[in-house]
Amino acid sequence: MKKASVLVVDDDAGIRKTLSRILEKEGYLVETVENCQQAIEASKKWFFNVALIDIRLPDMEGTELLGRLKETEPKMAKIIITGYPSLKNAVEAMNKGVDGYVLKPFDAGKLLMIIRKHLKKQRENMKYNEKKVAEYIESRARQIELEKWKKKTHRTYGQTTRHKSPS
Repeated sequence: MKKASVLVVDDDAGIRKTLSRILEKEGYLVETVENCQQAIEASKKWFFNVALIDIRLPDMEGTELLGRLKETEPKMAKIIITGYPSLKNAVEAMNKGVDGYVLKPFDAGKLLMIIRKHLKKQRENMKYNEKKVAEYIESRARQIELEKWKKKTHRTYGQTTRHKSPS
């Protein structure tokens, strides 16, 4: 199976480095950026399974970034990591489609567990979607064959009827 990719968005170089080490040790492909604009640009160039987003960033709030990332990659799991938890931030994040909310200092094991949970969910959804596409293709192929059969049968029936009709 392909390695999952993670986008880390944090203005703190130490946090980016720590998260990068933890994630790479687990086998993930990691891209780190320090602001929202870089995150948006990266998400347009590459596919990320997961984004870990700081709530306070220099160019916009992490909650605003949630909506922007949803535009570029709707299936990406988005997890807020913050040292500034508030009910307002949590509610806003939930309203913008956050998949997880983790407090700094974070427990690496718990964070990895959350990431694995979302990756498993993505894989299950992908299998479900692939199955639905296959079912649609099979159904559509049968429908096309039926339409071809109807045209052929109608044409033959029409010709046969015409020939048997009294003059």
